[in-house]
Amino acid sequence: MNFAVRTIDYFDVAAKKLGKRYRSFADDLESFKEKIKKNPYQGTELSPGIRKVRMAIGAKGRGSAKGARVITFTYVISDATGIVTLLLIYDKADASNVKMNVVKAIVEELGFDISKMQTEGVLKPIEMEETENQ
Repeated sequence: MNFAVRTIDYFDVAAKKLGKRYRSFADDLESFKEKIKKNPYQGTELSPGIRKVRMAIGAKGRGSAKGARVITFTYVISDATGIVTLLLIYDKADASNVKMNVVKAIVEELGFDISKMQTEGVLKPIEMEETENQ
């Protein structure tokens, strides 16, 4: 698979805070990104294209169950290529879950129509849909 991994500002701000709290975080995050590139479909599917993935934080010494949670959004271009966007990250000790309306709002800010994905099973950027309809 040839999936690219990118982050957005919401993720970067939260990651910076975790990086200050846990000295191993930067290395843990790089390792996590490599794993996501190899298997973008890991974790629990919350909604079509949106997943919650466990991430171990080595400095906590407790494994992925007590580590961080990363909310990802996967946009598949073809069977072997796509983009995984890291939307949010939070420490399991700070929160047990995330509100789906917040996650869906972030995905829509990226230009995707989640409601169409749920009803039609097709996920395209809104600007692609507008071009196809013209």
